[in-house]
Amino acid sequence: MLHTFKESLWKQFGASIDMLQNALTLWQEETWNNDKKFFYMAYHSLIMLDYYLTNPPKDFSTPLPFSFAKPNQVPDGVIGDIVPNRTYTKQELLDYLQASRKKCRQLIEDLTEEKLQERWVEDEDASESMDYPVLEIFLYNMRHLQHHAAQLNMLLRQKINQSPGWIAQAEDGL
Repeated sequence: MLHTFKESLWKQFGASIDMLQNALTLWQEETWNNDKKFFYMAYHSLIMLDYYLTNPPKDFSTPLPFSFAKPNQVPDGVIGDIVPNRTYTKQELLDYLQASRKKCRQLIEDLTEEKLQERWVEDEDASESMDYPVLEIFLYNMRHLQHHAAQLNMLLRQKINQSPGWIAQAEDGL
């Protein structure tokens, strides 16, 4: 049963990652530096994908650094307070996505009954700390990623009147 569960979780999570990849790939290179909304949303999606795959989250680090902005200093289009240190290239984002995809696949492949019982705790001292079972943080992460992939698809539809199609399952199984 555990193998079937892991296989299904990967196929759906992998499909969500693939949908984000397709949106990034379809965005026109010549508008990459002009439309910050698309870039910021893609960047946010990638950072949070990797962050939620890191347990414990205090060990999180990224190859595409960012800074935290104060609420009144957040540039237009930035989601939350995570501001990239620069506008990373489309290829840098795609490479980061592939690394996170590989990380996600490996984490799911390595799941055991015991690991599913572990908790993902953001900050034990914070008043609004996220504290989820490992399974739930996987589902939360997948929903978050799909939410932003859909927003990027909407921006693509508005900008170039096309968007990538639906992906039912990741093609590569465990």
